[in-house]
This record gives sequence, C-alpha cells and structure tokens, in this order.
Amino acid sequence: MAAEPTALPASMIERMTLIIDTIGGGQARLEVDTLVRRTGLPRSTVRRILDQLVKLHWVAEHPDGYGVGHRFGGAVADDRGHADIRAAAAPHLHRLHVATGLVAHLAKHTGAEVFYLDKVGGPGAASIPSRVGGRAPLHATALGKAVLAWWQPEQVEEVLAAGMARLTHRTIADIATLHEELSLVRGRRGVAYERGEHTPQVSCVAAAVRTPAGVPVAVVSMSGRELADVERAAPLVLDAALRISKELYPSVRERGEGGQTAAPERETWTPQMLDRLMQRGHGDWI
Repeated sequence: MAAEPTALPASMIERMTLIIDTIGGGQARLEVDTLVRRTGLPRSTVRRILDQLVKLHWVAEHPDGYGVGHRFGGAVADDRGHADIRAAAAPHLHRLHVATGLVAHLAKHTGAEVFYLDKVGGPGAASIPSRVGGRAPLHATALGKAVLAWWQPEQVEEVLAAGMARLTHRTIADIATLHEELSLVRGRRGVAYERGEHTPQVSCVAAAVRTPAGVPVAVVSMSGRELADVERAAPLVLDAALRISKELYPSVRERGEGGQTAAPERETWTPQMLDRLMQRGHGDWI
C-alpha cells in the first residue's frame, strides 16, 4: 500500500502523478474511496483528475475500480478487462447473430486501431474478413468511428496524426471529412456506419459500450454483405451496447452528446419493440 503523504502536492501535475503512482502498474483495481485514502487528496480532486486521466487513456475505468490504461503500460491489466467485457457481451452477441443472421463483433480500441475481442457468426462468419485478435484502423471502420465520436476533436487528431490510409475508394482519408462523419454519428445517438470503407462490399453498423462518464470502453457491431440488412439492424446494436454498459456499470443511463448523462427516453427497447423495428424501414427509428 502507498504511504500516506505528509503534505498534499501543490501542482496539478504532481497530483496526477500521485494518483497514477498509487494505481500502479499491476492488475489491482482501486475504487475512488481507496484512492482518496491512499493519496490524501480531496474526493472531488480525485474524481476530477480520474476523469481526465481516463479520457487521455492513462487510466482505465472498470466495473470493479480504476486500473492502468493502455498509455501507461496497461497490456497486462487490459487482459483482465477484456475478460470482463467479453463475459458481459457474449450473450448479447449471440442474440444479435440469431436475430439477424449477420456477423456480430466485439472490439476495443488501442492506439489508432480497434482490436477484435470476439466474433459470432456461425458458418457465415467466414465471409467477413475479421478475426479475434486482429486489428483494423479506427478511421476506416464503423467500430472505430463509434469510439472516435465520443472523443474531443483534438484527441481524435492526435491519435490519427500519423495519417489515415485509404484502404478502398470509399475510405475517409482526411480529418475534416472524418469530423463531419463523427458529428453524424453523435446525431444518431452513437450509431456509426461503414459502407465498404475497410473491405469492399462489406457493410457494418456499430455502437460503443461506455462508462457512466461516457468514455468508450468497447464497441459492438454487426457486419454483412447487404447494406439494407445492416442498416435495419442498427436499433439492435445500439440496444445491445447500452445493455452491456449497464451490466458493466449499473449506474449507466442514456447519455447525451459529449458524454453527459441525460434522462433516458427509454432504458432499453422491449423485445416486442425490437421486433417491430426490424420489420420497418431503417430510417424510421432515427
């Protein structure tokens, strides 16, 4: 355990460093109360700094507390986080596939890429060129855009500063166009689309799994060859992402643009409503 500090650090950088050092580099997760006790900092200060560290990926928020993020040597700790997310998402991925016949994915962002944690698609999965453990660029996938939409613009530009490779003639390869696309994603309550931008003739719809603070921790998607089928499945994907968020973080409610928690129009869709949505045109629900 970290020693109780004899004097509170004066600068914000020193306080941030104290919190990071207290969280450490192992697999242990620390709750806010523990961090307040070990650092001696005021609770409001700890929460404010944690929010910033999570947004910058120095710290990762998990259902059982805070751990190191991927920018702070968090590969070992992330393995445990992956297991938590996969366990919560597995039944929802199965239901998505059974309901639509499309291929369901679970992924998590790392750097400028998404990392595939799970894939459910039965015999049809072979028709979609993705694999568990594989990676794909954020800017060219619905999975990636569903994450980027909830980041600050400067954070998006920082992560994609190395460039946006054009994978097909439909790939968004300039930052201005991508920002316009991300604005549309936010306007659809977080639903992102990909239409042959990563792989020709493959379409995808995705929505992020987010923490109570609105930070994306994972993404759910459905992929297929027929654009109309993929677009019609959008309500199911958004509903699955919200349900997984609630299972990982019971305090999650529907959020507004920018990550703020908002009073929900509805907690989740009922099975009957989802059936009706699947039978109607894809534009009716947005």
